Amino acid sequence: MKNISLMILTSLALIACNNDKPLSNDVQVGPNPELPKAQDFLIPPMQVPSYAGWAKDASPKVAEGLKIERIAEGLLHPRQVYTLPNGDILVVESNGPGEEATTTPKQLIASMVKGKSGKAAKGGNRITLLRENASGKWDQYILLKDLHSPFGVQLIGNQLFVANTNNIMRYPYKVGQTQITDKGTEFADLPDTVNHHWTKSMVASPDGTKLYVGVGSNSNIGENGLEIEYRRATVLEVDATTGASRIYASGIRNPTGLQIQPDTGKVWAVVNERDEIGASLVPDYLTSVQDGGFYGWPYSYYGQHLDHRIKKQRPDLVAKAIKPDYALGSHVAPLGLWFYTGQNLPSQYQGGVFVSNHGSWDRSPLNGYDVVYIPFKNGQPEGKPQPIVTGFYSDDESKLYGAPVGLTQDKSGALIIADDVGNIIWRVSRK
Repeated sequence: MKNISLMILTSLALIACNNDKPLSNDVQVGPNPELPKAQDFLIPPMQVPSYAGWAKDASPKVAEGLKIERIAEGLLHPRQVYTLPNGDILVVESNGPGEEATTTPKQLIASMVKGKSGKAAKGGNRITLLRENASGKWDQYILLKDLHSPFGVQLIGNQLFVANTNNIMRYPYKVGQTQITDKGTEFADLPDTVNHHWTKSMVASPDGTKLYVGVGSNSNIGENGLEIEYRRATVLEVDATTGASRIYASGIRNPTGLQIQPDTGKVWAVVNERDEIGASLVPDYLTSVQDGGFYGWPYSYYGQHLDHRIKKQRPDLVAKAIKPDYALGSHVAPLGLWFYTGQNLPSQYQGGVFVSNHGSWDRSPLNGYDVVYIPFKNGQPEGKPQPIVTGFYSDDESKLYGAPVGLTQDKSGALIIADDVGNIIWRVSRK
């Protein structure tokens, strides 16, 4: 009976998917995305390709004038990449701690659908160091292990900060080391109850005095009660000396890929917006993060567009909700952000940002599963996203080979991409 019920619910999800026709992505990117009327679903639309992995000699497709290669593989769910001053690259291998309860048929179906993609694979709970050797190959060293769902990592002086899902750990570290044996110090607590969104992205201020940490919400729209959302859906500012923290920005549902804009020193983030009101709602976004800013969640989106599912509204907060700078498309799931400062890639990629989209699970056709470039002008994003790395799934959308997450650039200026489904680190450079 249980299996029959699951089959019925899955069929309902597929029917909903077929009846919910999305807008063209062209009208849902940029500073003024088209926002259709919200819809309601018994079971939200769901479509995820099944895990296939990459064939031995296969790779994603890249834009003209570029080439792509593997520099590391066989990893354990690589999520984040970070380049050290000497050119070594840290790879954070991780996934969620599995602490969120699955209590409703909708949650169970969503878990099953997402699980077939390979995105839910067990993470390594470790950080691997990659070092290029004399032959141009990259050696692998286990730098840290036995972590607790790590994601963000930053080096300030001789201190390495690692953002686990529940805390920030601090380790003494000298550039060049290939292993850390010190147990480290628990530097600051981070919210971790339930962990609907477990990743804790992190970036240091230019002067090294602050750490900015993205903390996602504990739910889609606060359906489990706002009391468990304390200090969630925020960007926290943490003193890099004392560990004391404050809420820097709020109402920002799931901020990931935090980065500092080189020219201005401003904090920017890519943000995963809410689900279950349609294939074209709500567009995920790229935005500068303002000190004291409120970005709408859970009451509204894109400024003052009310979420009709929230019965106890806060008009005082909605009135001051900040409209994001740039829409990336609905349900693309952006997880990586990188302001490109290198010279390796062609000149058209200078001065803007790369964004990695991990890909949709709740719409058809699929959206995301790519790395795009967004030009900047006068400090702001301008123009349409340009596909740079694509081909992460089969043409019929049934098979998933990989999915991009973290971004960085190596010492030569090549773009580095973590692929947590393919368990590969990709390097994109000028052809």
